[in-house]
Amino acid sequence: MLSVKPFRNITRLCLCFLSLWLITNTASAQSADKFFPKSDLMPIGSYYYPEQWPHQYWARDIKKMAEVGFDFTHYGEFAWAFIEPEEGHFDFTWLDEAVELAHQNGIKVIMCTSSPTPPAWLEQKHPEVLVVNEDGMTMQHGSRQQCSWSSPVYRDYVAKMVTALAKHYAGDKRIWGYQLDNEPSHYGQYDYSPAAQVRFREWVKNKYKSIDTVNKVWGTAFWSIRYSSFDQIRIPNGKELIAQPSPHAVLDFRRFSSDEVTDFLGLQYNILRKYILPEQWITTNLMPEHAPVDPTRMTNLDFATYTKYLVAGYDKGLGPQGFRMGSPTSIAFANDLFRSINGTTGVMELQPGQVNWGKFNPIPMPGVVRMWIWHAFAGGNKFVCNYRFKEPLVGGEQYHYGILGPDGVTPTTSGLEYIKVIKELKSIKPYYQPDAQVPAAYHNRQAAVLWSADNRWEEDNQPQTYQWDYESHVMRYYGALKEMGAPVDVITEAKDFAKYPVMVAPAYELLDAKLVERWKTYVENGGHLVLTCRTGQKDRNAKLWEMKWAEPIYNLIGAKVPFYDLMPDTVQGTVKMLNKTYKWNTWADVLDPMPGTEVWAKYSNQFYAGRAAVINRKLGKGTVTFVGPDTHDGSLEKDVLKMVYREAGIPVADLPKGVIIEWRDGFWVGVNYSPKAYQVPIPATAKVLIGSRTLNTADVVVWKD
Repeated sequence: MLSVKPFRNITRLCLCFLSLWLITNTASAQSADKFFPKSDLMPIGSYYYPEQWPHQYWARDIKKMAEVGFDFTHYGEFAWAFIEPEEGHFDFTWLDEAVELAHQNGIKVIMCTSSPTPPAWLEQKHPEVLVVNEDGMTMQHGSRQQCSWSSPVYRDYVAKMVTALAKHYAGDKRIWGYQLDNEPSHYGQYDYSPAAQVRFREWVKNKYKSIDTVNKVWGTAFWSIRYSSFDQIRIPNGKELIAQPSPHAVLDFRRFSSDEVTDFLGLQYNILRKYILPEQWITTNLMPEHAPVDPTRMTNLDFATYTKYLVAGYDKGLGPQGFRMGSPTSIAFANDLFRSINGTTGVMELQPGQVNWGKFNPIPMPGVVRMWIWHAFAGGNKFVCNYRFKEPLVGGEQYHYGILGPDGVTPTTSGLEYIKVIKELKSIKPYYQPDAQVPAAYHNRQAAVLWSADNRWEEDNQPQTYQWDYESHVMRYYGALKEMGAPVDVITEAKDFAKYPVMVAPAYELLDAKLVERWKTYVENGGHLVLTCRTGQKDRNAKLWEMKWAEPIYNLIGAKVPFYDLMPDTVQGTVKMLNKTYKWNTWADVLDPMPGTEVWAKYSNQFYAGRAAVINRKLGKGTVTFVGPDTHDGSLEKDVLKMVYREAGIPVADLPKGVIIEWRDGFWVGVNYSPKAYQVPIPATAKVLIGSRTLNTADVVVWKD
């Protein structure tokens, strides 16, 4: 249901004054693995909106949904005006009928809270609940997500609506689970409303306690910004300032904004959990690339799920037809990020085919929707939900594919692909073995990518070059790991590092002594740590260290970082490693190695030709590698990672770019986003269950050893 251009800024971190609240309430968010029996593999479902269709179609549509083979459906996230047509008057009769129709057809229901779509009467009575964007424009009724998470009035109405829903369906076993809101993100916009201004001041006061501390951390002596009272603080908004705002204030605002949505969802979670059955789960669906929320901080849910649209004119993928498939790392990264939060995730909303909101809206390549579903399975998802069952005839999503076309009967091309996958998943269930063990060679390649919303927010705000892109930088390393056949967890600092033979921390700009010490311990105990450019330049509040440039990491990496370089896109810097030349022009940290540090690559042009670009040092039982340049094609990054694994004595695969092979629950799954067929090295003794050893473009192969 994405309907806006993706935005680069995502996620915010933990609200300080909420941290204790989250810790004490996390106990109510249950262990998510108990909700999904492994033998079910991956149920598949589809969104349906009874309120959007004439009543006479309901029975036919739900019956058709069952005939197609869907396991579950999804009701209610945009239905507040039907649930509460008048203030205080709740009507669930129509929704009850829809739930019963699903039950009669053997379909489970995901019930949603309707908080993203408040009714017109609410906003007419209380215009103060509306979001104000950075241009000072108040959002209006007529779309969705126009209300402020910070508004106490809006929260009060949401609480009443969710309470009514929870009480009405308390103990109802026809409900499989609950979704809160829908893609809570304001679709990349930040909230500058009066309510947000008040809550931001409260957040700052609770975090820093004294205005003197705020002045110190935010560096307000610069340009005489200094505050004498918390009442003087406003949300930093570049659109209302002559010059750029304090980067420290911007970072805090982004943290605050993420905490607001986390707290808003926590409000709903706590209400539902009072009434619903213990076996019913509660989640929300997020957009990891560009939503202003941080899924890793949503500790007050049972688990988080994601939304994924790959073909809408923004992602060129690989090769001349890549725009019809999307990038191979898109679903893969979401799988590995969301699954790593607490071991459980699902795809709550997957692109059904052609959409209507993109830069341009090409039809996906035949077979690619099927491949996306299998890719979700390969990444460990517990379910996949298609958006949506029927192509809408009216409203803001005309031209948006469904499983059925506009006649409400005929399956679309992607609908046929869903039908095919449902049959394929059923066909492999007899081969499921609950005691299947992860193959040793695959397990030994396990890697972690250390991901931080703070680092992304800070680097988005101060990129230093128009070419810098945090996400692209991370994906160069992540994609290389996938090409080496490594299973990956995308983790935060909250996780234990010890289980991972290799860990990559890309562009980890903000850190403290505690993290550096944890990295050192990890390496001394046998881990292989890869750090990259921009790492260690600032403290947690984005303040440059009052010492040599990036000095906190010198003793760890065995080198100094005397300076960095940035160049225009018309000039190519070069790096040589093992008689191979690589090009860069975005960012390069120049390194001065200390005694005992090995130089793997050197810069080979510019005035610093001959100085170190990539270094490696042994430390205890492990190694630290530092990669100074950021390339565009990722070839240097991949070759460095291959050397790290080789030096560690860990054999890796060598997959072409675009081919991903994963192991899950005893099944090997291969998918191909590349423009060329690939001969998968499946052992002769293996049993191919789906596809063949020749893995064509946009195709799938599944086998068991």
